[in-house]
Amino acid sequence: MPSRVFRMCCGCSPAISRAVMMICGTATLISSTALAQSVCLPAPRLLTMMPMGGQVGASVEIVITGDNFEDTDELSFSDKGITATRKLDASGKPVPNQYVVSIADNCPAGVHEARVMTRLGVSSSRVFNVGSLPEVTRTAANASLKTAMPLTVDSICNAVMTAQVIDYYSFEATKGQRIVVDCAATGIDSKLNPVVIVADQQGADLMVQRRGGAISFTAPDTGSYVVKLHDLTFKGGSQYFYRLALQSAVPGELVPRLPSTRTVSSFSWPPPGLIDEAPLAESEPNNQHALAQKIALPCDIRGSFFPAADVDTFEFSASKGDVWWVEVASERLGLPTDPSIVVQHVTGEGADEKRNDVVELSDIASPMKVSSNGYSYDGPPYDAGSTDILGKVEIKEDGIHRLQLRDLFGGTRNDPLNVYRLIIRKAIPDFAIVGWALHMNLRNGDRNALSKPIALRGGTTMPIEVVVVRRDGFDGEIDLVMEGLPDGVTAAGIKIPSGKTSGIMLVTAEQNAPRALVSASFYGRATIDGNVVTRPCHMASMQWPIPDASQEVPVPRLLADVPVSVCGSEFAPITIAPIENTLWEVTVSGKLTLPLVHTRRCEFSGDSINLRTFGPGFEGVPAFDVSLNDETSEVVLDLAALKTPPGDYTIAFYGSAVARYRYNVEAVTTAEVALKQAQQKAMNVKVEAQSLTELSQTVPDDQKVTAARMAQEAVARQKAAEAAVVLADKLLKDVTARAQPKDIVDIVVSTPIRIRVNPAEKK
Repeated sequence: MPSRVFRMCCGCSPAISRAVMMICGTATLISSTALAQSVCLPAPRLLTMMPMGGQVGASVEIVITGDNFEDTDELSFSDKGITATRKLDASGKPVPNQYVVSIADNCPAGVHEARVMTRLGVSSSRVFNVGSLPEVTRTAANASLKTAMPLTVDSICNAVMTAQVIDYYSFEATKGQRIVVDCAATGIDSKLNPVVIVADQQGADLMVQRRGGAISFTAPDTGSYVVKLHDLTFKGGSQYFYRLALQSAVPGELVPRLPSTRTVSSFSWPPPGLIDEAPLAESEPNNQHALAQKIALPCDIRGSFFPAADVDTFEFSASKGDVWWVEVASERLGLPTDPSIVVQHVTGEGADEKRNDVVELSDIASPMKVSSNGYSYDGPPYDAGSTDILGKVEIKEDGIHRLQLRDLFGGTRNDPLNVYRLIIRKAIPDFAIVGWALHMNLRNGDRNALSKPIALRGGTTMPIEVVVVRRDGFDGEIDLVMEGLPDGVTAAGIKIPSGKTSGIMLVTAEQNAPRALVSASFYGRATIDGNVVTRPCHMASMQWPIPDASQEVPVPRLLADVPVSVCGSEFAPITIAPIENTLWEVTVSGKLTLPLVHTRRCEFSGDSINLRTFGPGFEGVPAFDVSLNDETSEVVLDLAALKTPPGDYTIAFYGSAVARYRYNVEAVTTAEVALKQAQQKAMNVKVEAQSLTELSQTVPDDQKVTAARMAQEAVARQKAAEAAVVLADKLLKDVTARAQPKDIVDIVVSTPIRIRVNPAEKK
């Protein structure tokens, strides 16, 4: 194997001068977690940014940190109204990991994705918030009442929680003034579980919120008040960031919570074509059957699970044989609710009234069995189901019917912001899809739950698992399509078959695909009632890379867009592909022999890889072994045993292998060069200092002061050069240690294979 190819597998960077800047700027970002990683090849991950947002129309300087983060370049956002440039120092050189972010006047408020391009491609994202209120960033400790940071009402403060302390803030209010205190944390990717307290000027608690809700505080007197904030278990650190908002409000005004990311379950909301505001409002009191709110079907109702233990009852007429579809959104709106519905047929009146259950509707089932432990692949670590409702009501008898809607655990919740949307409609068949980078149980004891950005190494095929929630009885097949990809990158969708709930998108980078980053278009396509329908595929990812999910609960969320990148600096450890990129044909019930080529770019622990098969019609192919020591292999597909019907198919083979991966080998070469340069400079400066010191002792008296000063300056330069040698030596040792071969197990997927199964020839 040529040494150049081996270096590329292990992390080559083509520009040494740029790598020197990268090493100097990011040496402190090498974490012990990354060094200990043994599952999945390293991927770049944006971990923190401070501050986490800004005001519409403003500019803000931010600092970012991350893992596998060398050679950081462009910082980009999911909304074009947010742009970033590198912050420059006094000499005009970029300051490592610092940017100036500009927010356009027309940028929509809310949460947006921020991500950075690195040596290994695009990073995972972190939330960047845009709001209408002025913003400040806490820069000094405020862990006591005496050092409380003053805040202006109608402003937002960005801060990081310090472990084992309470953060104090003060504000002024007039008697009777209503202030809503809100803390954004989990909903903006923070690990903080905030406890928020409003206290008097002496720090005595007045109101406390321990469940992540907002506090509506009305000042009893004019004066100073205090907000105290801490983590529920007093944890802290850079990953425990928050945004604290103080907003004025009139009595009774519903103040929206600070915006947050969307849960994975929310991908199935709203149904296509739904208007923003429901035309009909729930009308209280309607808790009792005798007070049921009368409605006509179809209907679209907005309501609230308020007050606590609220039960909303609706009455309508329906005819035998009618079929209605009922959908409720509440949990998918980001609320801690669990809607439940009972529909009953009503006969008689008054004391003679009888009610017979027609149907009970509850959760939207997950399309796939979800992982039982949050990481191991007895199912995905993402739950696409919801506690909301999407179900069918078949009317068995003519007459009056009543629908009762409640929050199953609403007896402990008393928040008017726990709203819902209730829709009753005739069937409008449709679908919604969501995808995520495939996770597999790669080895015994693997507890990783990782964010996996689409950051492609040359020669990689990345599998994205896609699941569907089918709406109103739609049961057809769904093609998966990804477009707008970088040069050298292709995508092949393995369709979701009729009646099934999952498919696979395969994204492949050619070996020499150039470095690039794009925002791709990812969607599903189906034929419904004779019309071709497309629906976007949302992407989901973990908020944080969790190396051990038995110690920390993974938290997934939806992403706002679909970034696809090619790193241009590393190759996949191995590429398995058919010998020809062609359409392979076979007759139904025949046998197809597929010759495979193995392009191996590094050493492996183990001699073989066990492969299984993606793709409807071929998932029954028995698992088979492929030698990692051979350059070719072949697999025989027995169509008679598979009973695959005629048609066109896309398949791929997949398994896992343990690569002897070396991280960023080129950085070692660069560090060696930098150390030699530092040593040479130190030697030159030492000679110069010795010469000037000796000279200062022999010059005439009138030149001694100047000569002594020059000697002292030279000695100072010598000390600085010697310190640079120590730093360069340490850096070389660090990158050399990280570049040592390390067993890393990862998913290996072949390039997509197209197969046409032809009908049997007529005799």
